[in-house]
Amino acid sequence: MRELIRRLGGVTPATVRILVLVALSIALMLIDHRTQQLEKFRNIVQTVVYPIMYISTMPREMVRGFTESIETSSNLQTVNESLRQENLLLHSRLEKLHSLEADNLRLKHLLGQSEQIAEQVLLAELVEVSLEPYTQQISLNKGSRDDVYVGQPVINGDGVVGQVVHTSQFQSTVTLLTDPGSAIPVMVMRNGLRGVLFGTGVRNKLAMPYMTADADIRIGDLLISSGMGGRFPTGYPVATVTEIRQDPSDEFLTINTLPVTQLDHGREVLLIWPETIKDQNNPLQQEFIDE
Repeated sequence: MRELIRRLGGVTPATVRILVLVALSIALMLIDHRTQQLEKFRNIVQTVVYPIMYISTMPREMVRGFTESIETSSNLQTVNESLRQENLLLHSRLEKLHSLEADNLRLKHLLGQSEQIAEQVLLAELVEVSLEPYTQQISLNKGSRDDVYVGQPVINGDGVVGQVVHTSQFQSTVTLLTDPGSAIPVMVMRNGLRGVLFGTGVRNKLAMPYMTADADIRIGDLLISSGMGGRFPTGYPVATVTEIRQDPSDEFLTINTLPVTQLDHGREVLLIWPETIKDQNNPLQQEFIDE
């Protein structure tokens, strides 16, 4: 016993306090286990400590809630973009079907049984608009990293908008139909008469030159993409004939048209990847491409 007291005498006060507390804890646990006399005391301690525990968990819950909010917002944004793209695509396809159902068999014969269908589409947003008289272009937030390529057709819910003329990693530039350097092969939906629409530099006017006086074309005729040249898919609405004049000194008609798409409105378009099945033995189609 004296030896134990002598050894404890060399122990530091902090160690002694720890040993006493450990012994006290063991004693309290034994008493509580056998007599359940500390239940009321435990309830009181838990009641007092609960606010502290709750406050200590608040930062974690706030971080968790903020993270879930960000994830929910991101998911909603993705779903919203997907729904907008689907709505725009369905609207565009509906317009295309309306134009094709007029005389589907005859149009297939004129095109040498060729079919062009947009197998893949991508919704893009406008980031910049340039409607100067000699450069009518828009910039989109999709680029080469999204497989956008030069010459790619661009449409919206109403019809053809233009085509891609330049791409970078994150953006692309689209020349609108009304740009002076723009041209698109079209046909009159009513009778299949073919021609080419050229941009005039005016946002609401396209020209259709080289049509002779005996051409069967009328004011109000809808012009749709003919698919010639293999760039634009067949059957998308392009413009409506608004004016037909003939100069006695000119053998060709002066035909002006109005784009079906409001090129200075909206903030979203569709980039399309058409799958083209060409009949190389069709002399009419090949002659047009060669020209």
